[in-house]
Amino acid sequence: MFKTLISASQLAAHIDDPKWVLVDCRHDLMNLAAGRDGYAAGHLPNAVFADIETVLSGAKRGPDGAFLGRHPLPEKEALAEALRAFGIDDDTQVVAYDAHGGMFAARLWWLLRWLGHEAVAVLDGGMAAWQALGQPLSTEVPVKPHGSLSIRAPFVPTVTVREVMDNLASGRRIVIDARAADRFRGENETIDPVGGHIPGAKNRFFKDNLQADGRFKNPEDLRAEFGALVDDPQRAIMQCGSGVTACHNLLALEVAGMPGASLYPGSWSEWVGDPARPVAKGAD
Repeated sequence: MFKTLISASQLAAHIDDPKWVLVDCRHDLMNLAAGRDGYAAGHLPNAVFADIETVLSGAKRGPDGAFLGRHPLPEKEALAEALRAFGIDDDTQVVAYDAHGGMFAARLWWLLRWLGHEAVAVLDGGMAAWQALGQPLSTEVPVKPHGSLSIRAPFVPTVTVREVMDNLASGRRIVIDARAADRFRGENETIDPVGGHIPGAKNRFFKDNLQADGRFKNPEDLRAEFGALVDDPQRAIMQCGSGVTACHNLLALEVAGMPGASLYPGSWSEWVGDPARPVAKGAD
């Protein structure tokens, strides 16, 4: 069972295994058709496509009309049924990949663990690592038998915006923001309507989890780098712009052997949906 990362060579040995399902998670926040267009142009053999906006996210507003962020968590049953349509069973090994260093694939990795499915891994190095081995791409869209994935106890915790607000006063937990340093400081904000960060948060840009070749750093280096920010992962809250790249930091923590951190799904985009919530700017 692969539960965090899988190498391109390891995947190649199982590419035709009927109990494995590959999921293409490519996406572009500024061009919502880019992922699906890329999939149509060429994808890993037997891979299906999961859209970040429609499959791996839910409704942007709650029953009370409150804005929940740009990529709120989907309803569990709706997500499970979408994944069953991909042919995923309880004993399926799922491999998520993208062309962005795991930026979007980590979202599916986290979501499956949220549903209680442990056998899910991200292709380390993504499509570039696959093609570097000389492995082929395909334009064929596979037809999968309907799966029987069930919803079980989650492996991953979450926190609500209320809990993050309450933590401002207590400071018992550390909030880690996965966005780029300039957006964290409140500069060059082009996605959300307000720049800055949650007061007291620390910055860990998700791309800092990667080596120059797009593969994850080794566990020892990740442990040292996260250890400088987080003394106890179970006290940590991971967030980003909309709850997607925070999953990359959560994956890196698992690779580092530091499990237990929580995801704040609404992240910055939900936080600034209410002008009453405080905003900090600058490096601290």
